[in-house]
Amino acid sequence: MLSWFASHEQVPAPIEVDAELDEVRTDWQRWIRQASVPAGHEREVRRSLATLRALTFRDTGGIVAAATTSLPERIGAGRNWDYRYVWLRDASLTLGTLLHHGLTHEAIRWRAWLLRAVAGAPADVRIVYGLAGERDLHEREIDSLPGYRGSGPVRIGNGAASQYQADVFGELFIALRAARRHGLAEDGWSCNLQRAIPVYLERSWRRPDRGMWEVRGAPRAFTCSRAMLWAAFQCGVEAVEGGLDGPAERWASVRDELRAEIERDGVDRRSGSFVQFYGGTAVDANLLLLADIGFVAPDDPRMIATVRRIETELMPDGLVLRYDASAELDGIAGGEHPFLACSFWLVEQYARTGRRAEAESLMRRVLACAGDVGQLSEEYDVAAGRQTGNTPQAFTHLALIRAADTLADPLATLADRAPRPGAG
Repeated sequence: MLSWFASHEQVPAPIEVDAELDEVRTDWQRWIRQASVPAGHEREVRRSLATLRALTFRDTGGIVAAATTSLPERIGAGRNWDYRYVWLRDASLTLGTLLHHGLTHEAIRWRAWLLRAVAGAPADVRIVYGLAGERDLHEREIDSLPGYRGSGPVRIGNGAASQYQADVFGELFIALRAARRHGLAEDGWSCNLQRAIPVYLERSWRRPDRGMWEVRGAPRAFTCSRAMLWAAFQCGVEAVEGGLDGPAERWASVRDELRAEIERDGVDRRSGSFVQFYGGTAVDANLLLLADIGFVAPDDPRMIATVRRIETELMPDGLVLRYDASAELDGIAGGEHPFLACSFWLVEQYARTGRRAEAESLMRRVLACAGDVGQLSEEYDVAAGRQTGNTPQAFTHLALIRAADTLADPLATLADRAPRPGAG
């Protein structure tokens, strides 16, 4: 067993390998037994929860998006990113997932990291942070390294740290709402945050952003981003109704204005589906989240039309692409493979609209992409039968857990999901 220590520190005592392994094994087994998991996919959910824990930095509670950097989304295509950081989006989804499965201690630590990281002026909120909340994640290329199978460049840091991605505000508020519903007491930080951010968004919600997929092309009015802003104001209104001090009527007015705008500008009049961004006609897999956050019902005709287009335009190999990467959108050359989290989102949509057999079939298809230890990466190359992108991917495992939860309880959405029976 290898040990690491800083050169200025004393050499640590040798580790008793067998005793250490026994202690670690006992600790992990004790931990996973605390989790309440849905029937039907217990093994996969436990593995995913364990993966999230393994991606957690013990000293701060931060959970990295993946354990690797620069593993290509497509061999030789240049879409190679450093994922060894903490994305606010993943953080927010993780908080609700841990609480839903009874892992309250970890959720409390995670919320503390979340509130520390985003403390300060709302305009300064970043979409990605270092493990201890660092904000300076300057992206650079290491020319001396060839990259995996020659797929350079190898990147350190992530340029997305300087992007504006509006959807993170909605995901943050959804997570804080989940914490309240699971009985976590509000503190001064969380109350101040929930008061300050809607005030900031009242002035800035029309600002174009780079979207959930961190496009490096021009900022746009992404439909999913605007829907997440709607969710932020909706959660803000609910927080005031629950006792938080704030101008609920004013926030409700902005919420309703957002809904009206999305229903006017975020829908393709020919197909009746939601569109990726205002003024465009393309579809995006992240539009599946509009039902999950409660913006529309899963069986809303616009959602049904959106699913129909996703099946036709974004599933060439039976798994779901994020969007049409050949379009002039993200400013990056080269295509990509199906994004595994998106297929899990479609499992949820199928289950909620009575397409149970198709939901189970797609769930099996995505789970079959896992490696021999049950872990999943970012994407999957169907033709080559191999995972691609950084691994293991927290976002993918979060989506797996949520899909399993939905198959067990199709009526529950992210907007109203309660603690599982027996959860602490």
